[in-house]
Amino acid sequence: MKKNVKELFDLTGKTAIVTGGSRGIGKEMAEALAEAGANVMICARRQEWLDATVSEFESRGFNTASRLCDVTEPENVQAVVDEAAATFGSVDILVNNAGISWGSMPQEMPLEQWQKVIGVNLTGCFLFAQAAGREMLKKNSGSIINIASVAGLTSSANGPFYAGYVASKAGLIGLTRELAASWGRRGIRVNAIAPGFFHSRLADSVIDIYERSIQESNMIPRIGIEGELKGITVFLASDASSYITGQTIAVDGGMTA
Repeated sequence: MKKNVKELFDLTGKTAIVTGGSRGIGKEMAEALAEAGANVMICARRQEWLDATVSEFESRGFNTASRLCDVTEPENVQAVVDEAAATFGSVDILVNNAGISWGSMPQEMPLEQWQKVIGVNLTGCFLFAQAAGREMLKKNSGSIINIASVAGLTSSANGPFYAGYVASKAGLIGLTRELAASWGRRGIRVNAIAPGFFHSRLADSVIDIYERSIQESNMIPRIGIEGELKGITVFLASDASSYITGQTIAVDGGMTA
């Protein structure tokens, strides 16, 4: 049946899991999905961050649950997915947002830091996609949104230099395509968002390096502001993007255009 525009973007009755959803852009995306009507399960590594966000969301009438999770631990990941399905009845949307970084010249990069970044940013996303995908395959329907980065699309000789982060985000873009190809004929869409620079706990340490060049050369000459990832998140989660899969959409003010 043909839907009007409001119906296309409506997520009422859907359940979304957002990793790293207690702060920063993860919280923003979780908020957007809740505002569009979704039940939201957020997970993160710090209980105090989860408690504050859940309290805020519940005060606004959102259906929200939370769970501590280390995305590199398969048992933690499965527990989040199982609890979301048990609490809300389904898993319809996954936003793979949890991520870390480590800045170092390649010749100085400690192996343990490389492995830690790849483990969270790439392996963790695979584990969550795998566990959520199993739930989605039960009803041949779902949307997975991987949060990549413009760092996975382009690099700069002026730094910052963070080989593990760049490799993880480029790998996540490749994983997005492969999951889309694997599950597309079973009703699961998989796309990625590649944010440019937005103020966050992770990005603020390097924004100073880039802000002047962004102001001078970006088509939209500024850092991204709060709220500018909400629309693309709801779009990719909803029926408004029902014929889009395997894509990486840059939200970067034209940086990579």
